[in-house]
Amino acid sequence: MKRSFILLVATVVTGGNVLFAQSVEQGRKFFYYERWKSAQETFEKVLAANPNNIDAVYWLGQTLLEVKDSVGAKNLYQKSLTQNGNAPLLLAGIGQIELMEGKANDARQRFETAITLTKGKDVDVFNAVGRANVKARTGDANYAIEKLNQATAVKNFKDPDTYLLLGDAYRKLIDGGNAVQSYNKAFALDPKLAAAKFKTGKVYLTQGNKDYFLPAFEEAITVDPAYTPAYYELFYYWYSRDVNKAAPYLDKYIANADQGPEMEYLKTDFLYSSGKPAEAKTKAESLIAQYGDKVTPRMYRLVAFAADTLGDVNAAKKSMETFLTKANEEYPVKGTDYEELAKINSKIPGAEAEVFANLRKAIQLDTVLENKIKYISKGAALAKAKGDRLEESNWLAEAYKLKPNPTQTDLYNYAYAVYQAKNYPVADSLFCGVYQTKFPDQIYGYLWCARAKKAMDDSTNSQGLAVEAYKTLAEKARQIDSVKFKSQVVESYYYLIPYYNDIKKDRETALFYANKFVEFDPANSEAVRIQGILSKPASRPATPPANRPRTGGNAAGTNGARPAGR
Repeated sequence: MKRSFILLVATVVTGGNVLFAQSVEQGRKFFYYERWKSAQETFEKVLAANPNNIDAVYWLGQTLLEVKDSVGAKNLYQKSLTQNGNAPLLLAGIGQIELMEGKANDARQRFETAITLTKGKDVDVFNAVGRANVKARTGDANYAIEKLNQATAVKNFKDPDTYLLLGDAYRKLIDGGNAVQSYNKAFALDPKLAAAKFKTGKVYLTQGNKDYFLPAFEEAITVDPAYTPAYYELFYYWYSRDVNKAAPYLDKYIANADQGPEMEYLKTDFLYSSGKPAEAKTKAESLIAQYGDKVTPRMYRLVAFAADTLGDVNAAKKSMETFLTKANEEYPVKGTDYEELAKINSKIPGAEAEVFANLRKAIQLDTVLENKIKYISKGAALAKAKGDRLEESNWLAEAYKLKPNPTQTDLYNYAYAVYQAKNYPVADSLFCGVYQTKFPDQIYGYLWCARAKKAMDDSTNSQGLAVEAYKTLAEKARQIDSVKFKSQVVESYYYLIPYYNDIKKDRETALFYANKFVEFDPANSEAVRIQGILSKPASRPATPPANRPRTGGNAAGTNGARPAGR
């Protein structure tokens, strides 16, 4: 029903009906301020006196949708349609419900019928159709824009709500420019319309542009000091940044909002964020006792955080576990909840398995890659702290595989943890294959490739698995930076010389590497000593020994050419 028609009727009907009309407008005012409780009570009073007040039915349904009671809204619209089957606003309302249920074609028919019944001349009906398509997740924002633009062409049009809804439709399309233009048009029609400034701020908030959204929110409460949504956004912004700046906005929000449990919950949350965990815990526990099963689940979560802060691990664990069983659609379980439970469990001796299990639940639940990596890093750190290198390597493997562009450090940490876990074949594949391929100018792929292969060999180096790897290490270390990586060159020769001399019985090749050793590090007395031994002709007995144990020297007759302790 058009506002002009409402006003016309109000002037000729009885005084009681005038009060009803005013009550609908008062209910809409509460709705505008997002005071859902007051709005619902007001519309219900109007309908108690006049069940056929179509405006009150429509707006009560919209209020119920705002408080997540879609079943109540649907029942209300269906019941009213049985008595007022051609009421355009109710058709738009039930069409909104159908959109929410995924019945797009049925909804579109409702909308078109509503517009046809009013001959395309009722701005409120156009607005209802636009609102339905903006609010419903499956609503068509382009269709909403089309119909709302038609509303602006109605004779004597001057409804700022239409432009607010147009702005919302453009926001749904992520078209910030047209959204802001629409909100500006709404404000031009009503310079006291705080919602226009507030919604402009929301556009810039989405963009993360605080130089624009903060002033817009401030302007909204300057225009209308009773506009609660702007107070809440300002409070929420400063809540995690500066509690001293957040406090006055919370006070203003509470002063202008409907009173009830939610206000008490907010106050309790703020006690904790203000550094008063003991007071917050006491307050939350009193609210749990007061409201029982109707208390918001987040109070259990708050008790858990506060108790953890206060060092009461058992109380923290109990409360967090209770929250996990009571979480609902409004306050669902998040990855950070399992992260907190893992943190609590980490303070309980012998509960490492629970820590790991809860971190894995956090990873599964959280959709943000950065958070997943954070949880994995915590699991890896705990495994490392308890000396479980295999578990650490498993966590780091997950992190490495999750990252779209893992860094050299990511790969090194993962591969090194695998090496430390004595999983040498996998360490071999990572260092010798992946690391050397991705980072050919870095020494660590060659170094740990050689060490992994050496570790896979038996104690006597009988297979020589690391020979080629150590040859490559010596070559690469000298190429990349022979001064910085001198120790890697030395390590290579200390492996190659004994291998060829003692295992392969190849004195000539052993001497070849001893010569390279001295050439590389002529001041190294051990290198010079080994070179000297290998340079002497091998002494041979005149008569082959018969059944006589060897004494002194080594199998190749180098008299100790193998470096001591190597």
